[in-house]
Amino acid sequence: MAITEADSASKLAVIRRLEAVGFRAFPATHTVFDGTWAVRLTPAFPAKRLNSVNPLDPSDHARIAERVQAAERRFAEAGRSLVFRLSPLASPELVAFLDDAGFRAFDETLVMTCDLEKADFADLVDRIPIHDVQRYVAASLAVHERPASLGNGLQRILEDIAPQKAMFVRQEACGSPEAVALAINERELAGILDVAVAKSRRGHGIGRDLVRTALRHVHLRGAKTAWVQVEADNEAGLRLYRSLGFSEAYRYIYRARFETERS
Repeated sequence: MAITEADSASKLAVIRRLEAVGFRAFPATHTVFDGTWAVRLTPAFPAKRLNSVNPLDPSDHARIAERVQAAERRFAEAGRSLVFRLSPLASPELVAFLDDAGFRAFDETLVMTCDLEKADFADLVDRIPIHDVQRYVAASLAVHERPASLGNGLQRILEDIAPQKAMFVRQEACGSPEAVALAINERELAGILDVAVAKSRRGHGIGRDLVRTALRHVHLRGAKTAWVQVEADNEAGLRLYRSLGFSEAYRYIYRARFETERS
């Protein structure tokens, strides 16, 4: 079946909406716009999604070389290397320019969605999310094995989230955190972020249980569709989300001139 212009426009509208809720779910400290390029910078936390240029209109391809140079200066002033995050909303002209300029592609990521109206949560016990941001930050850093020096930056991000958030932490009997998940509920859409299980506790169904707990929580609060972002090479994550009814909506990929810290 041929893809019509209406189909293409409808898909781009869905992508724009998911990109917008994704930005609000994990807000950058500073966001400025160059045309329809959202330039996001967060000096205190190195996550690529918070420190990247995000084009949001395939038809925006004016003065590419000049704008890339301006972005590079802005990132250098913030002590960051320039990174582009390219979804289907990036113009083909920009992609070609970055190819020619030596920006290599890395960390392809799937954005997946799930119809929560079809999900079955009957076997789950309702777990109450925690409200202590500092406790969640400490657990997240420990499970992800990130340095404590990132704590203040992550805390500010969590405190700046405007939509309703729910923070989940699972602990071992000794009190050590073994898994975390963050649910962001914005009307009928809900994002599940920061999902991680401690290395020593993987393979026991803990991640699945915690994600289902978060999904049940947002569904009970009115969410009809859930979304997640998972890297294309994360086979375990993809299996988990597909088993829970998630399917691919679109993909994005990062571009940089040299190795950039994964986060």
